[in-house]
Amino acid sequence: MNTTDTLNPSTWVDKYGNYLYNYAISRVYNQVIAEDLVQETFYSAVKAIERFEGRSTIKTWLTSILKRKIIDHYRKNARNKEDAVLDNDQFFQTEGILKGHWEDDQLPANWGDNKGLSESAEFYTVLKECLSHLPPKMAATFTMKEIEEYSTEETCKELEISPTNLWVMIHRAKLRLRKCIETKWFLPDKTIHK
Repeated sequence: MNTTDTLNPSTWVDKYGNYLYNYAISRVYNQVIAEDLVQETFYSAVKAIERFEGRSTIKTWLTSILKRKIIDHYRKNARNKEDAVLDNDQFFQTEGILKGHWEDDQLPANWGDNKGLSESAEFYTVLKECLSHLPPKMAATFTMKEIEEYSTEETCKELEISPTNLWVMIHRAKLRLRKCIETKWFLPDKTIHK
């Protein structure tokens, strides 16, 4: 591969644009935001090309810039938007001997034999759609911790939240995602789409 060609920003959109867009959309769940983040990535890379030391490929370097842009996006949304409070009472009994147990009409569906479910393209599409309906801060927390597999410490540092807040948001995200996935993925008789 010609090094001069890879350092030529005019070739980057054709070579890396689709990859970077797919990377961004799988983390922010919004086409316009993903496009903006990729555009900002290219802009930042062009401004910083003199500092590129060649210790990685251009693709890896651009991806690392994009990761930083995505985290900045998460952080901005975590600060600027208030999450709607999820009232856990809608899921759990609050009185009587079974306090804290699932409400009968809120019991999780039997997902049956779900081997390979996480590898299903259709399921991933449903998951992305469900994540897009979460409040931005909650979606960012869930994505970083559960999908990107950032450590608790890294996630808290990047989003400027406490570990307690992180686990509350993860719990709330899981409850909302469960309900959304069951609604969009399962048929009325609770069998899995084939």
